[in-house]
Amino acid sequence: MKVLIINGPNMNMLGRREPDIYGPATLQEINDFLKKKGNELGMETEFFQSNHEGDIIDKLHGAEGVFDYIIINPAAYTHYSVAIRDAIKAIGVPVIEVHMSNVSAREDFRSKSVTAPVCRGQITGFGANSYLLAMYAAKMDMEMRKR
Repeated sequence: MKVLIINGPNMNMLGRREPDIYGPATLQEINDFLKKKGNELGMETEFFQSNHEGDIIDKLHGAEGVFDYIIINPAAYTHYSVAIRDAIKAIGVPVIEVHMSNVSAREDFRSKSVTAPVCRGQITGFGANSYLLAMYAAKMDMEMRKR
């Protein structure tokens, strides 16, 4: 099972960016953790981060036929990127949206996701474990689809 994990804008600043909200781990440390856990789950993982909307869209477009599942943290694009929403909807790869913080418990604008309605599901509020929970969900979803 091949899983693509996409992170949007400012996620490259983890470890320095609001550690009271996002924790002390860097994106590389989180990716290393997820790669290890993915191996334990029998998953091949690839990671991608960009601060640029078009790069994320291009990565989504290129995922079809290559990856079995996508886990995406669109970050700020969650709230207004119809273009990323349309890219998710256009591809034939299931997607889970994740957020490290509980977006519903933060500023009002963060509680609205334009991308979640075209995803299989959304996991929020568990820090880096939001990604891990999404990996488990993806694995279980794939197994259920094979039945």
